Amino acid sequence: MENHPTRRRFCATALATAGAATMSSPYIWAAEKKYDAGASDIEIKLGQTIPHSGPGSLYGVLGRIGEAYFQMLNEQGGINGRKIKFLTMDDAYSAPKCVEATRRLVEQEEVLALYGSLGTAPQTAVHKYLNSKGVPQLLLNTGASKWNDPKNYKWTMAGLPLYPTEARILAKHVISVKPEAKIGILYQNDDFGRDFLGPFKKVLADAGGKAQVIMEQTYDLTDPTIDSQLVNLSKSGADVFYNISTGKASSQSIRKAAELGWEPLQLLSAGSTGRSILNAAGFENAKDIVAIRYAKDAGVPRWKDDPEVKGFEALRAKYLPSIDPDNSIAYAGYGQAATMAEILRRCGDTLTRENVLKQASTLAGFHSPYFLDGVTYSYQPDDYTPMKTLYISIFDGADWQISDRPVTE
Repeated sequence: MENHPTRRRFCATALATAGAATMSSPYIWAAEKKYDAGASDIEIKLGQTIPHSGPGSLYGVLGRIGEAYFQMLNEQGGINGRKIKFLTMDDAYSAPKCVEATRRLVEQEEVLALYGSLGTAPQTAVHKYLNSKGVPQLLLNTGASKWNDPKNYKWTMAGLPLYPTEARILAKHVISVKPEAKIGILYQNDDFGRDFLGPFKKVLADAGGKAQVIMEQTYDLTDPTIDSQLVNLSKSGADVFYNISTGKASSQSIRKAAELGWEPLQLLSAGSTGRSILNAAGFENAKDIVAIRYAKDAGVPRWKDDPEVKGFEALRAKYLPSIDPDNSIAYAGYGQAATMAEILRRCGDTLTRENVLKQASTLAGFHSPYFLDGVTYSYQPDDYTPMKTLYISIFDGADWQISDRPVTE
């Protein structure tokens, strides 16, 4: 784990620099404190809304690991001498509940910023509200293309690879390995699903249309199963299955395809590649699935000696031993918490919402402890694409085999 500087140590560094001819500059910077709501000499308040209950409750671990991470930092002295008060609230993946929880965080709790909130539909419901209030909505657990709009919605930034980028790379992969593919698609019937669908089909069309989509099936988050959709796809004659699903639906669809004896080339959205999802599907059923990768896994032999994975494991073992060691969703939450901590660290004593946004939008080059080696954030003030370096990977039944060369789009 990084040994992060406290505010006391920072001030000592500033005073040591004071011997130079420009002695007043760093000292004055350290002495001038600027705060917005949610920040003070002793505390920084952060908020988040995620599904701790309901159909997306698998992702509730993101909040629990965030609580553990900031508890650890607070025990070490906090960030620049300030303790972090982190409030992770349940929105049950429901837009109305997300609105209610977000308003409470902003208007009653008066958080400085929100980070790591989840879901395209719930976050869309509070997108305009947070931008009208000038509250940072950072590192969203959604890669919808709409979040890359710094001109009109400067306060909102995605934390995952943008879905259209991922979809275009996967479409090019299909064309390269199956130029006359017959493709069946299952997608979540909302903005999340459609954000993958359009760019994927456009690449096929631009390539001349030999690889074609022959069937599309949708599902809603409230559907108890997706069995009928998988039966239809398996009977369609498709030899490629693009599985644009999340959480429980991902596990169910992978398992159902195997039960039906359907063995297409299967493409899976990157957000559903976590080991907890694949474990629920059965690792043997997930064999040969293709997905985009940008992050490491916890709890697998390949990374057991990796210092960043060991940092997560130490946190999990101490604070949340009930979470499985191979829970990659928890590991993702660890990486996001570390990134949010870095943004706050860079803010120094200027803890205004404008400065939080400034530090987040100039994070290019920062490596999250969740990322594969060589992958960094690529945020720029005029381009909120979270990361541009991605890898094609294939699940071998036990682990992801990652391509030697990264791909960019």
